[in-house]
Parts: sequence; C-alpha cells; structure tokens
Amino acid sequence: MLIQPLNNRQEQILLLLKKLDFMTRDQIRYYFSLKSIRNANRVLKDMSDYLSVIRDGRRSIYYLNKLGREYVDCEKVRKVSSNVQHTIMRNELYLYYEYPSDWENEIKVSDGQTTVVVDAMFTKLHTTHFVEVDNLQTMAENRLKIENYKALHANGALEQQLGYFPTLVWLTTTEFRRLQLKKACEGLPVAKVFTYDEIR
Repeated sequence: MLIQPLNNRQEQILLLLKKLDFMTRDQIRYYFSLKSIRNANRVLKDMSDYLSVIRDGRRSIYYLNKLGREYVDCEKVRKVSSNVQHTIMRNELYLYYEYPSDWENEIKVSDGQTTVVVDAMFTKLHTTHFVEVDNLQTMAENRLKIENYKALHANGALEQQLGYFPTLVWLTTTEFRRLQLKKACEGLPVAKVFTYDEIR
C-alpha cells in the first residue's frame, strides 16, 4: 500500500488529535478554518490512512488510528466508549477559550488534604481555570465534586500558592442542569456554567 506523505496542515491535524483525543469534523473545520464542509470532508478523506472515524447520528468523529499514532509518536490508544461525547464537549470549551497553549486534560490537583481530578486546566488572562464537563454523571456526583472544590478553597493552600482561587468552569447539557450547578457552586469565588448549545 502506497501511503501519501503528509503536508504541514495534515501533520497539525494529527498533533491536535493527539492532544484532544476525539474531534468532530466541525471542530476540526473550525480550528483550521477549512471553510466549507465539502473542503473539510476532502481534507479528512485525504488523511484516511491515519484516522479512524465513528458516526454519531449525522456527526463524524475522528481519532488517531495505529498509523496516525505512530506518525506523531502517540502511545495513548483511544477506545470508543460512552466517554467520547464527554471529550467532544470538553473540546468545545477548548475552542471557546481560543485554544489555550497550556491546556491539559485530566490533571490531579491536591493540597495534601483534598484531591480532585480536574477534567482540564488552562490559564486565561493570567488566571488558572479548572474545567468540568457534566455529561452522563448524576447531579449527586457533580455536587460531591463541587464539595471537593469547596474544601480546596477552604483549606487555602491553592490560594496561598497562586494569590487567588482558580475559576471553575462547568459545561452542561441543559438549562435546568445549569441552574442546579450554579446553585451548587455558590460559595466559590468564581464559577461559570455554560450549556453545550450556548458555546458551540
């Protein structure tokens, strides 16, 4: 099989998928300013040797296959599961906040007493932001996580280290859940809650 060499943009697409795991065609199109859907389809079709694709309703979701992982030296194998939508939602926040260069997924934050695994973390306007995605978990699970953030705040170690407590950013699915999360976050210095439809 003859494999075509990749150009710079194609390499950048592979590197972005290495960073973000799964992306919809429209997310890739938006990030790389690929203009029309037809153009985006052509670009991604030309890269089919390096990409796997799953269909979710009318959406196409892309991730690195074995050849794609080898090309960008990526050891992490993506598994298609119920977590894919969670990842797609998290990526919408990455795009919404204009691609923070220090964006990292699944970061463990601890002050020695309380530990939270943050869905993502980044800096904007010299302020650390913690990202949480509310997709399939129960509101009880969300409240428990928020209580852990409140414990981190009460302990004061993060505030002492940074000079402030990080902004907590939630992304949820409905207006009803947004209101529940906003109420649960009362008492934290800065908490923002978006709905998925609002930012995409």
